[in-house]
Amino acid sequence: MHKSFRSFPGAARPLALAVLSVAVVGALVPGLASASAFQLKENSAMGLGRAYAGSATAGGDVSVVTNNPAAMSDLKGTYLQADVTGINFSTKFHGSAHDALGRPISGGNGGDAGTTLPVPALFFATQVSDRVHVGAGFSVPFGFQTEYDKNWVGRYNAIKSKFESLDATLSGSFDVTDSFSLGASVIAQRTSAELTNAINFNMVGLGLIQQAAAAGQLDPATAQALAAQVGAVVPPGSDGYARITGDDWAYGWQLGAYWKLTTQDKLAFNYRSKIDHTLHGTANFQVPANVAALLSNPAVAPLLGGGTPFTHTNGTAGFTTPATASLSYWHQAEKFGIGADVAWTKWDVFKQLKVTYDNPAQPASEQDFNWKNSWYVSVGGDYYVNDKVTLRAGVALDTTPTSDSLRDPRVPDETRKLATVGIGYTASEHFQINASYAHIFVNKARINGSVSATGDVLTGYSDDYGNLLSLSAVYKF
Repeated sequence: MHKSFRSFPGAARPLALAVLSVAVVGALVPGLASASAFQLKENSAMGLGRAYAGSATAGGDVSVVTNNPAAMSDLKGTYLQADVTGINFSTKFHGSAHDALGRPISGGNGGDAGTTLPVPALFFATQVSDRVHVGAGFSVPFGFQTEYDKNWVGRYNAIKSKFESLDATLSGSFDVTDSFSLGASVIAQRTSAELTNAINFNMVGLGLIQQAAAAGQLDPATAQALAAQVGAVVPPGSDGYARITGDDWAYGWQLGAYWKLTTQDKLAFNYRSKIDHTLHGTANFQVPANVAALLSNPAVAPLLGGGTPFTHTNGTAGFTTPATASLSYWHQAEKFGIGADVAWTKWDVFKQLKVTYDNPAQPASEQDFNWKNSWYVSVGGDYYVNDKVTLRAGVALDTTPTSDSLRDPRVPDETRKLATVGIGYTASEHFQINASYAHIFVNKARINGSVSATGDVLTGYSDDYGNLLSLSAVYKF
């Protein structure tokens, strides 16, 4: 045991990494949604029916207020649209875990960490002159929620993860010519997070001792003796619990362009800016009695640098929701319409995250992500059964920004495929309803040794899938 202790790879990490960095950083790890990582596209039942092909060009969809403001040019009059999408997903982990000394970690596979969540959206648009339109929207562009069993093998990496960004958008468009329009939006975004995970206090104690030995605060013999005492007083399985909450308001913008190429063909381009946040959070800890006694031991207290870790503290973390660019095309015929969308998300802003704390006993920490940019490609269309009924269908491919080596269990992300169907019913010249369904096929998400802050290693894979059911109502005044 002493020989293995000397080679413990995580022991030299700052003590703060034991909890707060895992919890706050974990908020930013991918979750299962309809788009890559924790991105959500669910703001239009009409668009979902065709896998969001023609999302800005198919016409009649008020969600363009947030998807491409220039496309409001097609909304002649005043519109109100309400959408709600139920996201049901399943994620089941298969694998094992061991601590930094190679000892197996007990526990199950976490159960089904998925859940069912509603995602609402609301849009308003009006034509104020022949060439000017304005609109407002509420949507949820990023979010996820998962929860594993508290005693699962990956409990030191994650238990509960809840993360969401809520957008309030004000948009305007101007028809430069009869066939070309420009639009712009101002976006106010509130991002919030709630994260929990267990704390491996056995590894915290051993790591603290080796950190002190590496710094010359303890001679090797004293370090070995103290490590033996820690192993006896705080054996494996001496778990604590951490809960983190945080939020922030920040602001962004988007620009759109819309071309009517011919009487039957339309093309739109949209660019949405990144939004930089500084999440302000609080951390609360449950510390077992044996650990509390160890931390207050006079022999251990000097190693803490005069502070007391694992007490209530505040923390901050810089976090950026990524920029996106999209191109949307639509061809209109008498009995059908067909379209395609290509969207690019600049996930490479997610290279590294730094977390700082108010408690000086928990120094700043950093974690690498090194995500890559992702693509979403879809093809779909409408078939007009008659003047009242429209049928829709589409398929899409959505690539992941993550890699096997850096994937994390706060719901692993992988490339997914979507198959969608939908129906629209025009009840009158003023009122329309839409319903759509999508199934998400997700590639097996491999976790090639995800390491917790205390050096615990989780290895395996996750089987995931998702279902989306979306409803909307559109009223034209």
